[in-house]
Amino acid sequence: MGKVAVGATVICAAAVCAVTALVVRQRLRNSGKWAASMAILDDIERKSDAQLSRLRQIADAMAVEMHAGLASEGGSKLKMLISFVDTLPTGDEKGVFYALDLGGTNFRVMRVKLGGKELRVVKQETAEVSIPSELMVGTSEQLFDFIAEAVAKFVATEGEDLHPEPDRKRELGFTFSFPVKQTSLASGDLIRWTKGFSIPDTVGKDIVAELTSALERKGIDMRVAALVNDTVGTLAGGRYDSPNVIAAVIMGTGTNAAYVERVQAIPKWHGPIPKSGEMVINMEWGNFRSAHLPFTQYDAALDAESLNPGEQIYEKMVSGMYLGEIVRTVLYRMAEEAAFFGDTVPEKLKVPFIIRTPDMSAMHHDSSPDLKVVATKLKDVLGITNTSLKTRKAIVRLCDIVSTRGARIAAAGIFGIIKKLGKDTIKDGENNQKAIIALDGGLYEHYEEYRECMESTLNELLGEEVANTICIEHFNDGSGIGAALLAASNCLFRYRGGEEEDASS
Repeated sequence: MGKVAVGATVICAAAVCAVTALVVRQRLRNSGKWAASMAILDDIERKSDAQLSRLRQIADAMAVEMHAGLASEGGSKLKMLISFVDTLPTGDEKGVFYALDLGGTNFRVMRVKLGGKELRVVKQETAEVSIPSELMVGTSEQLFDFIAEAVAKFVATEGEDLHPEPDRKRELGFTFSFPVKQTSLASGDLIRWTKGFSIPDTVGKDIVAELTSALERKGIDMRVAALVNDTVGTLAGGRYDSPNVIAAVIMGTGTNAAYVERVQAIPKWHGPIPKSGEMVINMEWGNFRSAHLPFTQYDAALDAESLNPGEQIYEKMVSGMYLGEIVRTVLYRMAEEAAFFGDTVPEKLKVPFIIRTPDMSAMHHDSSPDLKVVATKLKDVLGITNTSLKTRKAIVRLCDIVSTRGARIAAAGIFGIIKKLGKDTIKDGENNQKAIIALDGGLYEHYEEYRECMESTLNELLGEEVANTICIEHFNDGSGIGAALLAASNCLFRYRGGEEEDASS
């Protein structure tokens, strides 16, 4: 019996040793996988580096491209489009004005009553209309007749205090967020449809003329006073609130910037010098590209799979459409090469754009001790359960890397505009009044970490003394009220210094 007991003990000891060895090997293997995952994170953090020296180079490159784009058509990666807006709102505007905002599968009609400097925006009314899918691929007449019919119904709801004065047309600002070659303040030829629209007979036509004809067919006596995009509208809305607004930036699904330039600094402008001596420039800065941008293999992969490879590189690095996808691309590599989520790659992680920037923002802002929000998002969005706390912490770190890079190079772009306008230094003997950058867009408004990083980075670039002369302010809904305000400031009857004048004479 003693020998049997000894044998059993030896067998048990061997079994324990075998299990222990297996556990050790498993831990070593897991340790190796974790190290590989962290190496990937460390690598993207290093390649996403956006130190001040690099940001200054990006800003300089932006300013150089701005000069080139103003000099000639096609001379720059930045289109630097002339908006034909040379008269911005002052606050003196009075009357009732309309806005039409067409930028996707829905459009909005807005009515605004302005009461001058003292009363400002007296009343504001809005109606939103969905466009039937068949009209998005129909004819130009069908689409614009549908829009005109909706405008007619909205006009019919005018209250007694909202009717135009006798002998005056209703005036409308038209926000049209599709590629257009603008030919005047109130005319522009459609270059191409995007966002699911495909109406060939509109391409090459003046979309203001198309809208005007449709309004006439519906018996609506209305003049389109201004054709704008949402960025120019945001600038107009900002200028209405403050004469110190010098530029507007949209940070949302996409990104763009517009600013007020001296006409004498626009060599490609061959028209008459406007009374204001100024012109709003629509930069289309999403297409900016520079060797100084911290462009990684993940950006290259995203760009290659996009609908417009080689274009909108800056937008793909900083805007809400793409930040979540960059996070997904990195996570996919970690899962495939380092088994970050286990031995198999989660199927949903293979789906492009499945991680939206709002999901990324929610994970980045998770302040719970166990990162419960991160766990919930992984389960709901990717179908991944039972993640460890250190895994969730690594994901938060990745969100921070991607967000911080985007916010910092976005700040460099704004600094480039400030440099171009010569407001990056304090000049003795000049009125160094505070200049305002108007910001709008869901990314800026809702992604707090991004917003705070962008603003603090801009202050770093400006330096303490100059930072006191520049501020960022949030101006909401530029694509709506901004268009109505531009209709007001460019209407047939204008108010200057509180007095009405006939702009047509």
